[in-house]
Amino acid sequence: MSNAIDIQDLVVEFPGARGGAVRALQGLSLSVAQGQVYGFLGPNGAGKTTTMHVLLGFIEATAGVARLFDEDVRQAIARRRIGYLPEHPDTYRFLTGRELLFMAGRLFGLSRAVLNARSAELLALVGLETAADRRLATYSRGMLQRIGLAQALVNDPDLVILDEPTSGLDPLGRIRIREIIAALRERGKTVFFSSHELSEVERVCDRVGILATGCLVAEGRMAELVKAGEPAVAGEPAIAGESLEQYFIRMVS
Repeated sequence: MSNAIDIQDLVVEFPGARGGAVRALQGLSLSVAQGQVYGFLGPNGAGKTTTMHVLLGFIEATAGVARLFDEDVRQAIARRRIGYLPEHPDTYRFLTGRELLFMAGRLFGLSRAVLNARSAELLALVGLETAADRRLATYSRGMLQRIGLAQALVNDPDLVILDEPTSGLDPLGRIRIREIIAALRERGKTVFFSSHELSEVERVCDRVGILATGCLVAEGRMAELVKAGEPAVAGEPAIAGESLEQYFIRMVS
């Protein structure tokens, strides 16, 4: 089985202020197996969104190769199996939530009959059934995040790329997102997401990669990266384990 994501020696440069070049990614290599939930972590400016934009075909790499399901990301066919939620979802505010899902579904060639069922299913999944026929202009930040996630899932993608999916959500909204991600994994889908909510990452991810200044500084399963605690033995006190937050700070400092 091919990996959902394969990135090899990826370099992305942007023009600098004085005619030079700024490297956003410096030879990044990583792989994500199909069916995994992969947490892509890093401080602001580390290159996380740049990596996602290369995978989505929004920008072209300066060097290196990126593939989705063995297809080069520069080929349009590579992106047919993707759903994407940006960090700040923004769309046509004059549409209703239901109309947005219909528009997205039609772009993927879904029939009206399929879209009727799919829209109802997704609106229930993200808890927006009662707001389905309201204009997006009336939606709160959290509601826009949830309808954006529904839009990302409209084509039943095999790979879901989420940039800060819990941004702007209250605790109940974050729990719902966790449940959706877990359900996607149970169906064999791959989820690749960035988040500053490290406690959320600890709960749902199979593997994590930590990016700093365009370089991958750590990668692996949570148990491989974060030190477990030790129980009390022979009168000695227990040793507390390391949290993902502590490990993250240690790796990017």
